[in-house]
Order: sequence, then structure tokens, then C-alpha cells
Amino acid sequence: MSLKLSATLSLSLYASLLLDTIIQQDIGYVFAIPFNCLFFVKSFNFSHIMSTSEVYSATTVPEAKSKWFIVPTENLDKFRCLLKVAQVLLSFVAFILEEVVTTCSQCSPLYFFEFVSCTAFLFTALLLILLSTNLHKRVGIDSWPTLDFVYTAVICVVFFIASIVFSSRNGGTDLEKAAVIFGFLATLAFLVDAVWFVKMKGFPFKKTNQPSTSNGGAPVAEAEKLNSVNGGAD
Repeated sequence: MSLKLSATLSLSLYASLLLDTIIQQDIGYVFAIPFNCLFFVKSFNFSHIMSTSEVYSATTVPEAKSKWFIVPTENLDKFRCLLKVAQVLLSFVAFILEEVVTTCSQCSPLYFFEFVSCTAFLFTALLLILLSTNLHKRVGIDSWPTLDFVYTAVICVVFFIASIVFSSRNGGTDLEKAAVIFGFLATLAFLVDAVWFVKMKGFPFKKTNQPSTSNGGAPVAEAEKLNSVNGGAD
């Protein structure tokens, strides 16, 4: 809109000056008028456009894209994330191998192993998805480290018991032996996860012992130390 207006004003100015010059018969000034009008149009339009582009470039900021996968975090580091992926895969393979077994002489150990492997697969996959994304912030749980450690320790013990029972009482087929092997491997993955958790963060429900104070003053040990120093100086 400003370009059309400036062009119209320049043409009208040029026409009026040209008419006056023709009347006054000044030929040299006639040829100088177009260059003056052209300089006026260029300086006006380009300065206006450049100032407008600077304003938009200074105020326009690209939006930051939110990350879907947030590992490592305070709840899950990279090593424990890989361990949980291994737990999901090993539990799933153990469950599939157990499901392929068609006949059983003693079915109770088989059904117990089936329940434990399926539970470990589903709940570990769910815990992995929650802790590796922002979904855990939408769940009304604050003590994620405690929940993670307790679940890992419990499923490790239960998976170990189920693998031992199933290994001692099965039909001796290759599928059952393979399922038992993957059950022990999954148990080992859960055990390493729990040990690594304790090594890096300690027990999540362990209370830190604060030094006792007397009447809001210094700790008792420090007070006794200061008294002994003052007595020696006297």
C-alpha cells in the first residue's frame, strides 16, 4: 500500500515539475527531475521495508519442540533404562516359550511361571514407559524411586522362585528348559537393576540421621568440644 502511494506521489510531483519546467523552457532541469524522483522513491520504500523486517525478525522466535523421550532423568539413568529394556525382552521371551508348551505332567509350576513372567513383562514395560517419558508427571505419585525399587526387588525374588520351581518340576522338553533359562536371565537383570539402584542412590526409604541439637543451639558434640577447649585455656 505504501509503495503505491509513494509511486503516485512521485509521478504527480514529476508531472507538476515537468509542466512548470516546460512552461519556463528549462530543458536541462527537465532531465534532472526523473533522477531526483527516482532517488526519493527508492529511499522512502527501502527504508520502510527494512525497518519493518527488522521488527518482525526481532520479535519472531521459533517455538521449542518438547522432547518425548527424556532419559536420563533423576528417576532413570541410561544404564537402568537399558536394564529395563532387557527385563522386558527377557520376560516376554520366557512367557512366549512357556505359552508354546502344549502338554504338562505337573501344570501348577507351569502356570505359576506363566503368571510371573507375564506380570513382569507387562508391569516392567509400563514402568519403563512412565519413567522414560513425561507421563509419570501426570500420575499422582511422588515417590517414584521408592516404587521403582520395591517393584524391582519383589519381582526379582518372585521370578527367581518361579524359575527354580519350574526348573525342578517340568516335563523336560526343550521349550521348558529354554523358558527356565530366560527366566533366570530375567531374574539376573532385575537383580542387577536393584543393586545398581542401591549403589547410585541408596535405599529410597532410609532416613537420614540428623545430629541432635539442644534448644536450637549447636549440636551436643560440638558444645562438648568447645567446653573442653575453654577449660584447657583456663
